Amino acid sequence: MPAPDHRTAPRTGDDRRDTNAATVLRTVLDHGPAARGRIAALSGLSPAAVSRQVATLTGLGLLRERPDLAAGGGVGRPQLPLDIDTGTLAVAGVHVGVPFSTVALLDLRGNVLCQEQLDNGGRTGPAVLEPLLRRLPAFLAAARRPLIGLGAVSGGAVDPARGVTVRHVPLDWHELPLGPMLAGATGLPVRVDNHARALAETEILYGLPAARRSLLHLFVGHVVDAALGIGGLVHLGHRSATGDIAHLRVAGSREPCDCGRRGCFGAAASDTALYRDAAAAGVIERPDRNLMIAAVRSGDRRADRLVLRRARMIGQVLALLVDVVNPELVLLSETFAVLDPRYLDAVRHEAARRSRLFQEPEQLIAQRRGEDTLAVAGGTPVLSAVYRDPLRTVGPPR
Repeated sequence: MPAPDHRTAPRTGDDRRDTNAATVLRTVLDHGPAARGRIAALSGLSPAAVSRQVATLTGLGLLRERPDLAAGGGVGRPQLPLDIDTGTLAVAGVHVGVPFSTVALLDLRGNVLCQEQLDNGGRTGPAVLEPLLRRLPAFLAAARRPLIGLGAVSGGAVDPARGVTVRHVPLDWHELPLGPMLAGATGLPVRVDNHARALAETEILYGLPAARRSLLHLFVGHVVDAALGIGGLVHLGHRSATGDIAHLRVAGSREPCDCGRRGCFGAAASDTALYRDAAAAGVIERPDRNLMIAAVRSGDRRADRLVLRRARMIGQVLALLVDVVNPELVLLSETFAVLDPRYLDAVRHEAARRSRLFQEPEQLIAQRRGEDTLAVAGGTPVLSAVYRDPLRTVGPPR
């Protein structure tokens, strides 16, 4: 069964101890390596409270001392700097996409230790999970460190509390119990979420400080999704959906959508539409991400025009969203904006042309995890739980 979501679960036990442990761990994540005295100054906790939590978190395998970084030459016993322990524990992650699924192991700073892609073979419905369920036990067994848990993300409406993908149209998933299915196959606690929310959480955990104040994240792949973060928390929408931006209208498009209308953003700007149009135009042999990337990298002008057309559609939608939300930071997860800054600049230009509030190009950044993006998204539901509530998430000392 999926682990409970401690953002909403009733609290019991020593809340102060739990809160202090999370504060110390997050302070080291943000500012480490750092000595105990600096952690106390930054966190507002007493030195004694910091020392108690450091002992606990070190015992759990979450923090480690760094004697190699200790300053010499001072009077008395030096304070050893503390850092996030990236060598003891790991988190497993799964991202289920339309063409393929990604399985990965991550350390506690969200760095990918290893990953694999599994071809979904055009399957839909629960059958999409067949290659994943076959491969996962052996993949996880090869991990050389204890696993805290397994994160699993996908597009569409996802209910983290129940571990259920409520709706994923391209995969034909409806009320799919993704968390329980993965827990049964692996024996691990499983936390599920929408991939746009997970990547917003990744930026809040490991990215720019502005992301913790207000963040808008737009994910453009075979599914298009958005997520909103305010004050360091990612918004979980009503009925578990992120904002359903797939059906916002884009000017100049007559693309038919499965909702019965024309010109919807998801139908016009998704990877499915881009690769299909590229194949129809003879740019690539068949609708395929790797072939499209190769065409763009080779300088094919037709491929470039198609990607720029999509960039302008993304800019249209971002302009609308920015004017409604007015975030401090906008994060875009889209293959070609990550590969070439020209396409990110095209999105920025269109957004600035249409928006009253988007006037600073640096307000929009591209996802910086590159080819690791989906792997990191998969593990983030567990990583965010570790930093939010380490004592309850990790369990007794090892």
